[in-house]
Amino acid sequence: MDTRSLGRSGLQVSPICLGGNVFGWTVDESMSFRLLDAWVDSGMNFVDTADVYSRWVAGHAGGESETIIGKWLRQTGKRHRIVLATKVGKPMGDHDKGLSAAYIRRAVEASLTRLKTDVIDLYQSHDDDVETPMEETMSTFAELIKAGKVRAIGASNFSAPRLKLALETSARLGVPRYESLQPLYNLVEREPFESDLEPVCREHGVGVINFYALASGFLTGKYRSAADLKKSVRGAGVGKYLNERGLAILAALDSVAGTIGATPAQVALAWQIARSGITAPIASATSPEQLAELVGAARLRLDTPSIELIDRVSKPVSA
Repeated sequence: MDTRSLGRSGLQVSPICLGGNVFGWTVDESMSFRLLDAWVDSGMNFVDTADVYSRWVAGHAGGESETIIGKWLRQTGKRHRIVLATKVGKPMGDHDKGLSAAYIRRAVEASLTRLKTDVIDLYQSHDDDVETPMEETMSTFAELIKAGKVRAIGASNFSAPRLKLALETSARLGVPRYESLQPLYNLVEREPFESDLEPVCREHGVGVINFYALASGFLTGKYRSAADLKKSVRGAGVGKYLNERGLAILAALDSVAGTIGATPAQVALAWQIARSGITAPIASATSPEQLAELVGAARLRLDTPSIELIDRVSKPVSA
């Protein structure tokens, strides 16, 4: 499998990142192990999680996904085969949130313990924290990198002005910068990434690992009517895509998929992989079949007419 450079971090990652948000939520520990084994055995190496996964589930406290990945790493000895990404910043308790120096230092130790590893390859700010000085946050991350606990840092859910400020702050302080951005981006939600964030990332050579790459499953073609929304726990979140533009995007994906013998999900991911500003879209899988589909998407190469068709029907309304 070909790899791609993640910003200027020196990390080489597979063209799709496996999302760990489902581990311990809709995927139990045993299946999570199977999926992780299949992922690395297929030649893929990028895995993303967060400390907060899956705190939203009744009875969960957060850390469930990291704990499962840590058990898998300990039992299999495959730490050297993955680029491991996790995040800090979303609420883990009343006072456990944000990007202050004190909290980052506590949170990284908790993540390292759950993940059963000595170093996190990519440590990401899960949310911006406007209440903490940017200098404090970036200097603290620099401490973690110097201590060997983190290899590179990234940002998620940042606005373009705040990402630019973070990059400028790092340059001014002479400390490591954010090497990646994790924004919301897919065929049905191309804005504001394309107009605001993408130019900043291109100018500064920041890698992009976008989340919701399949729009919570909508781009698989699973949801084509209101009745389909009851098919899974994620269905409620995709009703907003069931409009003329969304259905036109599905039709284009169907057309290309039928021509090349692929699935709509694979075509949707391949379109993103082909975009020069994207490093590795993030997608999750809950079964070996879905995981194999992701691996197939990473190997898929769309021709120019297919890319142009999908690009045309998915053009942002504001564009």
